[in-house]
Amino acid sequence: MSCGEPHETDCSEVLDHLYEFLDHEMPDADCTKFEVHFEECSPCLEKYGLEQAVKKLVKRCCGQDDVPTDLRAKVMGRIDLIRSGQTVPEHDVSATPQES
Repeated sequence: MSCGEPHETDCSEVLDHLYEFLDHEMPDADCTKFEVHFEECSPCLEKYGLEQAVKKLVKRCCGQDDVPTDLRAKVMGRIDLIRSGQTVPEHDVSATPQES
């Protein structure tokens, strides 16, 4: 996605890190780069607005549900694996088979 114009910060970089921006998980300097990009690039601004709306909807609809401790541990474990660059299995090999 791009407006076809050259930008200081490439559209692919913005889209690859959009959730970090939305979640305020990036340094202020990077946030500023993204804000400048959104001012210049309407397709990326539109994508940002859409993802922001989805995030708000999910929070409103699901924000009150308690997450089971074991699920939270599994998700956090996978996040740690991804951040460390390790291969993450496509399915959970430690899960017990479901009964039919």
